[in-house]
Parts: sequence; C-alpha cells; structure tokens
Amino acid sequence: MPREVSSTRRRRLTRAAQLTGLAVVTALVSSGCSVEEAIRFGWPVGVTPEATMMRELWTWSAIAALVVGVIVWGLTAWTVAFHRRKAGESELPRQFQYNLPLELVLTVIPLVIVAVLFYFTVVVQNVVDRQPTGNELQVDVVAFQWNWEFAYPDTRNPVGQPVATIGTTEEVPLLVLPTDRPIQFTQRAEDVIHSFWIPEFLFKRDVLPEPEKNDQKNTWVIERIERPGAFVGRCAEYCGAYHSMMNFEVRALPPNLFDQYMQLRQSVNPATQQAYSAAQALQQMNCGELCSPTATTTRPFNPNPTDRLAF
Repeated sequence: MPREVSSTRRRRLTRAAQLTGLAVVTALVSSGCSVEEAIRFGWPVGVTPEATMMRELWTWSAIAALVVGVIVWGLTAWTVAFHRRKAGESELPRQFQYNLPLELVLTVIPLVIVAVLFYFTVVVQNVVDRQPTGNELQVDVVAFQWNWEFAYPDTRNPVGQPVATIGTTEEVPLLVLPTDRPIQFTQRAEDVIHSFWIPEFLFKRDVLPEPEKNDQKNTWVIERIERPGAFVGRCAEYCGAYHSMMNFEVRALPPNLFDQYMQLRQSVNPATQQAYSAAQALQQMNCGELCSPTATTTRPFNPNPTDRLAF
C-alpha cells in the first residue's frame, strides 16, 4: 500500500511539472515573444554596447536566480512529499542534520554562485566606468533647475565660444550626437543634484554640483550609439517643483550628417547674421524627421503653476 501511494504521488508531481512547462510554453507562443524578448524580462533594447552588456548581465542573473529558485522549489516539494511522517507511523522519516558532505555542498555552491556573479559584474563595470582614451567626441553636460545645457568644448562658433545648446521654456534642448563614434560626457550641476537619464542607455548618472569637491567621477564614455534616432532624456533625480518637465532629446545622426551639423554650428546664419542654433542647423540640413528642428519625443519645460504636481 505505501508503495502504491508513493507511486501515485510521483505521477501527480510529474503531471504537475508537465502542465507547468506546457503553460510556460503556451504563454510565450501566444504572446508572440521571441526567445530574445522573453529573456529580456521587459528590459528595453539599448542603443550602445555598454547598454547591451548591462542588459545581458541582469537578464542572465535573473535566469540564474530562476534556475536556483526552481531547484529550491523542487527540493522543497520533494521533501514535503516524500520525507514526512506517514499516517499511522510513529517515527520521523530519516533526518539529514549534521550531514557533513551535504553541509559542505550547501556552503560551497552559494560561494561559487556569488563568485561567478561578482566576476561578471566587475567585467561589465570595468567597461562601463572605463577611462577615456582621448579620441572621443567631448560633450559637456550642465544641469540646472529645470533644464539642460550641452556644449562641445573642442569646437567654436563664429564668436569664439564653444558650440552649445541651452534649453528654454519654449524649446527642448537637443543633444545632437553621432552614431558609430566614441563619446565622452563630462557633467556637473549648477544648483542641486540632478540625474542624466537616457532610457536607451540603460543607466542613470547623478549630476552633482562641484563634482570635484564631492569626490564624484563625473566623466564617462560610451563606445558608440549603434543606430540613428530620436531618444527622450530626462532628469531622474527629484530636483524641485518642475522636475517632471526637465527633459531633453538626443538626436543621433549618421557620421556624415553629424559632421554637416557641426560645420553649420560653427558658421554664421545669413538670415540672422549670428551663429546657427541647434534648431536652425537641423532645419537647414533638411533630412527628414531625424533633422526636425523641434523635439519629437517630448515637450519643452513650461513653468505653468497647473503643471507643478505633474511629476
């Protein structure tokens, strides 16, 4: 009789496992998700190699955690099903405390898991936080309540000032960058702590006032932006009443269009007899929505009292 009960329990557990696997496969197929989409666990697709590395680190860490979870759940179910005192029995099932080989295994395996996670985390962190090599396009990022200034310190406009774009209440600041080139960002804040966040970069960077005095590494590098496009940027650190409207837009242009853009920014606009602004330069280029002179993914900061609680 006990053997028949044990066999029945095994069949039930096997059946439950099969149904669970079938449910998972059915959910993936019916949702139309590819394997790559499924293992992203909802993470957005990044546009830089660093973003891809960070996404892969986190998704594979999640997969490893799920594998460990399934093993633990399985062992728990096995223990509950087959190592409990049966009805009519007076003695406890076999106990495993003070089992030296088992305790060694349960100590070594977590150490191995932590060591592996630590190794891959350090590998990715060393890439993301690496030092610039000197051949990157330099971009200065200045945050202030409640807008942004972006400057290219190595280029000069016709009056000898660095080419720069400052956001206003009428215009979203456009950060124009090239694809397929390394870029170095140097950032600081004029007042309180802000945070530079482009979701497609898959990370945020705190922007501190006086970063040198605050012992902050305020320079960071991306290897390249992998595709052209318009990407909304935000402040991800609550910085005051109009924090929610502290937006900007990244416009990633192919290298030839970016070079044309920078040439215009360093030239005089015949219509105004002044240096081209970012919007004027993009409008002059006339290369479709990618060169639209206005933001396409967000709206300007507007200090309307009715918007103050819109964060």
